[in-house]
Amino acid sequence: MPSAAPSLAPSSGSSATRHSYAIVGTGFAGLGMAIELKKKGREDFIILERAEDVGGTWRDNHYPGAACDVPSHLYSFSFEPNCDWSRVYPTQPELKRYLREVAEKWDLLPHIRFGHQLNAAHYCEHSQRWQLETTGGNYNVGMLISGNGGLAEPRLPDIPGVERFAGKCFHSANWDHCYDLRGKRVAVIGTGASAIQFVPEIADQPAQLDVYQRTPNWIIPRKDRPYSELEKAAFRYLPGVRLALRSKIYCHNETRILGMVLHPSLMKLYERMALQHIRSQVKSPALRERVTPSYPVGCKRVLISNDWYPALQRPNVSLLSDGIQEIREHSIVDANGTEREVDCIIFGTGFYATENPIAQIIHGRGGQSLAEAWRDGEEAYLGTTVNGFPNLMLIVGPNVTLGHSSMVYMIETQIQAISRLLDECEQRHCVEVEVREAVQKQFNRALHKRLDTSIWATGCDSWYKHRSGKITQLWPDFTFRFRAMHRRFTPDDYQFSPASAAHMAESHASPSIN
Repeated sequence: MPSAAPSLAPSSGSSATRHSYAIVGTGFAGLGMAIELKKKGREDFIILERAEDVGGTWRDNHYPGAACDVPSHLYSFSFEPNCDWSRVYPTQPELKRYLREVAEKWDLLPHIRFGHQLNAAHYCEHSQRWQLETTGGNYNVGMLISGNGGLAEPRLPDIPGVERFAGKCFHSANWDHCYDLRGKRVAVIGTGASAIQFVPEIADQPAQLDVYQRTPNWIIPRKDRPYSELEKAAFRYLPGVRLALRSKIYCHNETRILGMVLHPSLMKLYERMALQHIRSQVKSPALRERVTPSYPVGCKRVLISNDWYPALQRPNVSLLSDGIQEIREHSIVDANGTEREVDCIIFGTGFYATENPIAQIIHGRGGQSLAEAWRDGEEAYLGTTVNGFPNLMLIVGPNVTLGHSSMVYMIETQIQAISRLLDECEQRHCVEVEVREAVQKQFNRALHKRLDTSIWATGCDSWYKHRSGKITQLWPDFTFRFRAMHRRFTPDDYQFSPASAAHMAESHASPSIN
């Protein structure tokens, strides 16, 4: 196995600890990247983790009923299969445990700096290295790899008076399990992917549960069930069975892109399925009307649930869809002026998918932040590299998120692409790599030409879009084409630069510790 790249050797400096690579986050992206570095013999890396355990989104989102909406045998590393998934769709505790076991198996824990929140990252053009400031100390690294994902920072709604509320309030990503909901008057704001999971789980506890909906979602049945012990044994002792199931799930999910991008009229099949789901579960015509979206199915994320509609019909649950005018000290006032007293507010309002706060603290050439570079909407080359930000790699960057399949597949694709870039740096004896501006612009022109005719551009408001209206989150094609584009690695798409005199001086003053 090759040794760590000499181009990324630690630099000198008395106040910063030096490493070749720094990874941000310990979810699928961060752990997967760390494993790839170890496979290639690149051992001089650290993983910055703000929490005290691994798991990323599956550590943070521990609300009641938290689970994945992609089947377990596809939502896992291809090189680390789990034959003991308990169900078709994995639950949050299982996913967190899986990631912890992967981290332990690959001996990643010694590389992780727990309790280290990244506060600032500045690229030094003089030394061709990244200067990192964290809550646990400063670091000087050759390559910065962001694996924090797009669903890491909870978003709170901008509602007048929210800061005046005197009762209990928390976001679903910061669930307070110590707070007893029994007998309380509880308000849930938001009816997205998190809310449709936790509302049915808590609906029998409050005396009154008000669910505030801005826009209804298209929801289809969740075809979930436990795996039998016989099935688990087959997955373990007959690998072909497990691989066949994974391939079946993958191919089925890939067909959805046909309706989302290539032939939007095909999404009518999902619309009929969703409408039948409403008819079979919702008795009241008035409630049916309020839970039926007016936008095309697929324009926003299609959700899966078997117990959302039944939960809304419990006698103690009210679905309120007139909007919120303001929040007062002990109540919520809707757009019609109706005031309802509440003891607790739970925000199921999602995350900063666009305009992620981490973009404000990463500064590239000339001190420009990613947020400034992305003021008109996030963009990158193949979701991984950004012009003006040398030696910065993004995993789950712009236009990498999926509306139809497993993000782990995309993450593995990007990890392999980054590994090829590091190999190329070594072969060229270069210390700096940056995508060319023209290449990035050309790629994004073609990308958005395709996005402009997709189901996601049909007018609805979603977290897929930047406030400018630009679709900055989704990949508008088959995932195997994303992988194929990355595999067609073209070195000429990048500017490779040799070590500067300053870099050489620092490298000699502080030799690599690999």
